[in-house]
Amino acid sequence: MQFVWARRGWRCPRRAWAAWACPAGTATSSRRPTWWRSSATPSTPASRCSTPPTSTNELLLGKALRGGATRGKVQLATKFGITGTFEDVRGDPAYVREACEGSLARLGVDCIDLYYQHRIDTAVPIEATMGELKKLLEEGKIKYIGLSEASASTIRRAHAVHPITAVQLEWSLWSRDVEQDIIPTCRELGIGIVAYSPLGRGFLSKGPKLVETLPEGDFRKTLPRFQPENVEKNAAIFERVSAMAAKKGCTASQLALAWVHHQGSDVCPIPGTTRVENFSQNVAALSVKLTPEEMAELESFAAADAVQGDRYHGNYLKTWKDSETPPMSSWKAT
Repeated sequence: MQFVWARRGWRCPRRAWAAWACPAGTATSSRRPTWWRSSATPSTPASRCSTPPTSTNELLLGKALRGGATRGKVQLATKFGITGTFEDVRGDPAYVREACEGSLARLGVDCIDLYYQHRIDTAVPIEATMGELKKLLEEGKIKYIGLSEASASTIRRAHAVHPITAVQLEWSLWSRDVEQDIIPTCRELGIGIVAYSPLGRGFLSKGPKLVETLPEGDFRKTLPRFQPENVEKNAAIFERVSAMAAKKGCTASQLALAWVHHQGSDVCPIPGTTRVENFSQNVAALSVKLTPEEMAELESFAAADAVQGDRYHGNYLKTWKDSETPPMSSWKAT
């Protein structure tokens, strides 16, 4: 089994799974989620639970854990920070504690292995947020602390309060802006890297056909890269990845995932899926080997000037570019 080793003893299998607003009928069967049913050895998957405002995924995983899973065999991660709409972010100490207590109750566990700040609250010094997370860790309610979409400077400030175990960020063939500063910072500090949307939110799996089949209400329909004028141009990226995958005897998804795997043993991609067959294909991507020349060729397909459209529109969801916080000296606890 290939493990990703990070700070202070935490480890996560490289075949992790991300839950994001999973419909109750598709992510589970007999009260157990996709990753559990598809594994021949249930001790190996790492459960990955993002926490949208509805907290549905925590309830689903809580049912799975109570339905016969052994808690000690699962690496459990969840998040806090987004309180209502995606624009509403909180990182004040009172909310950090309230959110953690709520997650523990929904999951039905005494301790969360890895607890992320989903987005950075730019009104609260990162030191204040980290101070409360450190208290939760000392109380045994969480084991490790993570950040999501944080800039290099914010990561450094947070890490000075308490060691950060993992940083989650969007990293894929067509989202590589984190490579200049954030990835080097994580590696300098010994922080694990968790790559979300490693398949370009599905586009690197199915190309333009994905956009045609998205149901009403799917937030991807609003993203710039999925708009008609950009899909037509981005289709060339998928076609070239797909052609190379055919030559290597794998799927486009597996090739795109393999590219992320080859970034280093400290990187753990977390593709999301509600289907067992897709999960199994994602696991098989670990067996796809790439030479340095093939890596370079893949990267040329999705060079920055070839990708059309931003990751998000307007202020829909903050990214690391919007994660600087005030100095701790400005903070007055309420």
